[in-house]
Amino acid sequence: MWTLPRTRFAHCNGSSGSDEKELAVNIGGVRLVLCGDLLNRYPDSRLAELVNCTTRTFDTISSLCDDYDPGKGEFYFDRDPDSFRCIVEVYYFGEIHMKRGICPMCFIKEMEFWKIDLSYLDECCKSNLSEKEEELAEIADKVKVILDDLDCDPAVSLTERWQKSVWKLMEKPESSLPARVIAVVSFLFILVSSVVMCLGTLPDLQVEDSDGNRVEHPTLDAIETACIGWFTVEYVLRLASSPNKMRFALSFMNMIDFLAVLPFYVVLVLTYLGTAMMELVNVQQAVQALRIMRIARIFKLARHSSGLQTLTYALKRSFKELGLLLMYMGVGIFVFSALGYTMEQSHPETLFRSIPQSFWWAIITMTTVGYGDIYPKTTLGRCNAAISFLCGVIAIALPIHPIINNFVIYYNKQKVLETAAKHELELMELRAHELTVKSGLRRWEGAMRVSRSDTFLPLLSGAHKEPAKKKSLT
Repeated sequence: MWTLPRTRFAHCNGSSGSDEKELAVNIGGVRLVLCGDLLNRYPDSRLAELVNCTTRTFDTISSLCDDYDPGKGEFYFDRDPDSFRCIVEVYYFGEIHMKRGICPMCFIKEMEFWKIDLSYLDECCKSNLSEKEEELAEIADKVKVILDDLDCDPAVSLTERWQKSVWKLMEKPESSLPARVIAVVSFLFILVSSVVMCLGTLPDLQVEDSDGNRVEHPTLDAIETACIGWFTVEYVLRLASSPNKMRFALSFMNMIDFLAVLPFYVVLVLTYLGTAMMELVNVQQAVQALRIMRIARIFKLARHSSGLQTLTYALKRSFKELGLLLMYMGVGIFVFSALGYTMEQSHPETLFRSIPQSFWWAIITMTTVGYGDIYPKTTLGRCNAAISFLCGVIAIALPIHPIINNFVIYYNKQKVLETAAKHELELMELRAHELTVKSGLRRWEGAMRVSRSDTFLPLLSGAHKEPAKKKSLT
């Protein structure tokens, strides 16, 4: 039997009236005696309804509890005792604090069973609940996407089917073997294009054109053209099959894809049409400036790497820490460059000509690069340099832990979401199979209605109105 918490409200007195209102409950095997006056502080709760029940008939009691022992006068509830131990605090303290280790979604179901409003939940627990709700929403989105892929609605037109098939082929490597092959081929084209861009700058692999200018080797140029052709076809197919073309065009990674192929066509236009509008020298300068934009295609690797995507997310979540790093480094650069300029003025061969020129020295010193083109020659200047790079090491090391922590949190979260989504789909497939064996009904929607796992997703209710063909999810 639990020890009741000491309440800050008035206790039940020793009168017979209070004794008559005592309620003995058994929560999952744990017995507890509660005072009726205490329970009546929340008259809409299940326990208050039970203690105020005047006609204790079988139908009335069974609607409020799972079982009743007339000999002991004990009401039995087949509920989680750990969750109830937290919920019962509302009668004593006016608020509920969810203990560590309890599933927030299961705890909310317990509160709904005991008819306790969610407003009594402590603020720190509400934030934990909101995070869990966001995770369940993401799981529901993943499940909906997979169900959309499995859905074969006969009412859909041939054009829509083609669009959906192409989108799965180009965007979802896990959907089929041809999609995985296309993803691998695209990855190889990105690597080959990046290598060709680097090799094209080697003087030994360049040739002279009719004007004596050194240009890329024709073989490398042909490989580059083939890579651009693949990137162009890939981008056009993805754009044509996209469900939301505006969102697709404005996506950051898709903008990278567009910028990766844009320089090729701009250079092509300038080469064949630009000479008629401007001088040849200006055209060549514009071509060289646009060719450097080809480095953007290396960012296309992020589309095929979950690690790079996780790193990008971690950096987005670490803007505050990165901002503090830039602030610390900016203050340090200004202070130490000013001190270095002042301390080195007494030396006749000083390299510190001005404070702005000293900024470069402060940057390479605080980042521990140390090119050696500018260095102090006085004793005070060297002491200032030693302090500056020590401060630089400390300033750079401070935000490393939050960035790594955000990376690990997001990576683990994605793994948990993928596992939970697969678990929910396996349950839905199992229920669908049971329905098929019993009634011959092959409906995923029916499986969604009967699936009740610990992470049951009400967000999926009504998501699909048409039956989907049962396919293997593995």
